[in-house]
Amino acid sequence: MDRSANTRTLVEVRHCRQAYPKEANNELIVLDDVNVRLSEGEVVGLLGRSGSGKSTLLRIIAGLLRPTNGEVTWQGELVRGPVRGVAMVFQSFALFPWLTVQENVELGLEAQGVARRERKSRAEAAIDLIGLGGYEGAYPKELSGGMRQRVGLARALVTHPDLLLMDEPFSALDVLTAETLRTDLIDLWSDGKLPVKSMLMVTHNIEEAVLMCDRILVFSSDPGRVAHEIAIHFAHPRNRLDPAFRQVVDDIYAVMTRRKSPADLRATAVPTTGFATPLHPIGTNLMSGLMETLAGPPYDGRADLPALAAVLQYEADELLPLGETLQLLRFAELEEGDIRLTEQGRSFVHAGIDRRKKTFAEAALAHVKLVAAIRQVLDERWNHRASAVRFRDELEDHMSPERAEETLRTAISWGRYAEIYSYDEETQQFSLNDVERT
Repeated sequence: MDRSANTRTLVEVRHCRQAYPKEANNELIVLDDVNVRLSEGEVVGLLGRSGSGKSTLLRIIAGLLRPTNGEVTWQGELVRGPVRGVAMVFQSFALFPWLTVQENVELGLEAQGVARRERKSRAEAAIDLIGLGGYEGAYPKELSGGMRQRVGLARALVTHPDLLLMDEPFSALDVLTAETLRTDLIDLWSDGKLPVKSMLMVTHNIEEAVLMCDRILVFSSDPGRVAHEIAIHFAHPRNRLDPAFRQVVDDIYAVMTRRKSPADLRATAVPTTGFATPLHPIGTNLMSGLMETLAGPPYDGRADLPALAAVLQYEADELLPLGETLQLLRFAELEEGDIRLTEQGRSFVHAGIDRRKKTFAEAALAHVKLVAAIRQVLDERWNHRASAVRFRDELEDHMSPERAEETLRTAISWGRYAEIYSYDEETQQFSLNDVERT
């Protein structure tokens, strides 16, 4: 289907900002100065890390959430509430277990006041379109994960929306089921059989974005911003093994691993260095495993991230935080889509257990300010004890309670492994019990 003439703007997001109040007159900024335009006839992907505000933006576009600042227009009209003509598909299927497939699909039409006979006819057509003919009377518990997500798609498509929003629609499925479903969806779109004018999808899977989308908006984090826009010019169906396809994937990895400029760092709401640096919940075993993999053949200390992700069966949202954690500790460097072990990283790999702990302790105390701050407080106190609450509260001045808890738990784990301090889960107390004191 030729969509080149369909250039009417459906959605325009202008200078959108989403922030939530915190204590002490602080704000948690989720989105900042986001500008997005979506036209008829295109599939656009929002690509970025978990927590970068992509799902929040979908809800703002759907009219389910009002932005703190900025505005959203739908076909030229200001959005002030839920938008008719927009349907959403969620990661979690969100089906009612006590309703049949047919009844789940009819729900949206029933809410619109569509007559019963027309509801039945349109639901059956949507179910057939999405490949579930014959399952109209089945209940969700009788269906596989892929079939349940097809029901979710049918329920969204039955209303014939102008815009279909998809929030990581394939991430809860196994690899083969996800591949089949995304291929079927794009085939229907390419053949002009989907009753929608445009699609906007959230994903953290780089290959999925390149496979499906005409444009990709790469989001940065803390706060979420559109950092890059990448046009994809390949015709459908697309071949993952095509060198040009692989090059685009490589280019996106390079964009997502590129160091921030000084201007970007100044504009960042959450400090990128210092006590309140958010820590990814990466365990030391995972770090050790990746460094050992990089040190061995065929990598010899350096690997292309897309190729490494394919070998390890990792998505970007899993591999990049792991690489960034090694970079924080100075065990590795991320460089334009590659990861390279540093001398410290190589030394860690070739060390014994005790030496590894000492090397990790030196790196954590030198480069992870939260770990160093906890140890300093313990060294300075007469009883060498401190409550986790004081550190958690201070972190919450800079980030959400969930991110603060995640960061603190990571610091606890790293400090225990490296024998920098001990931690009592029952009393939530740090101490220097059983730890060598300076």
